[in-house]
Amino acid sequence: MGKSQCSEVSEFCLEGRFLDFVIKDGYKLKGLLLATSEGERYIKLAKHLRIAFDLRLPPGTWLQVVGERRYDTKTGEVKLKAERVMAARRSVEIPEEVQTIPTEKPKEKSVKKNILVCQKSSCMKRGGQKLCQALAASISERGLEDQVAIKGTGCMKNCKAGPNLIMPDKTRYSKIQAEQVSTLMDKHFGLKEGVEIPVSEVVNVNTL
Repeated sequence: MGKSQCSEVSEFCLEGRFLDFVIKDGYKLKGLLLATSEGERYIKLAKHLRIAFDLRLPPGTWLQVVGERRYDTKTGEVKLKAERVMAARRSVEIPEEVQTIPTEKPKEKSVKKNILVCQKSSCMKRGGQKLCQALAASISERGLEDQVAIKGTGCMKNCKAGPNLIMPDKTRYSKIQAEQVSTLMDKHFGLKEGVEIPVSEVVNVNTL
């Protein structure tokens, strides 16, 4: 029996709060997690959406997603693939704690704050690899492993000013080098009391 004969395809339309992106290999955008009235759902993004999606989308944003729903009649597995993603008004009540519904790739909800670092070759050649190592070391030194994570992303469209990164509060930095990480961490996580961090020590600051 062919694959098409084992599955039923229909259209779906969901509304909910954006929770997080699902990234493969550290930088490949694959899909997103959406908190709906039925639970937390993983939705794979169509190729044209993965290329154009803005990775700066803040968690909690209300979205409406339209796409293809594929139901495997043998395994009972449901896969959702988005063809359109739009901003939506809050129209449904979603419990604070939603029950996870098994989908294609269930993922535990993360409560960590993410530091987004561009993983494209241009940024890596300009010191991106050492930057990631310095960030990891700094997070460990401050005991923030359970609170802060480093997440690789695709191109941030600012290649000549790499390495590029975005802090959890959505502040974007360019041309950041490993030796500036300590200052950057102090500025954003306030672990050293009484120390004022001059803005000039961190170059090219752009608040998104």
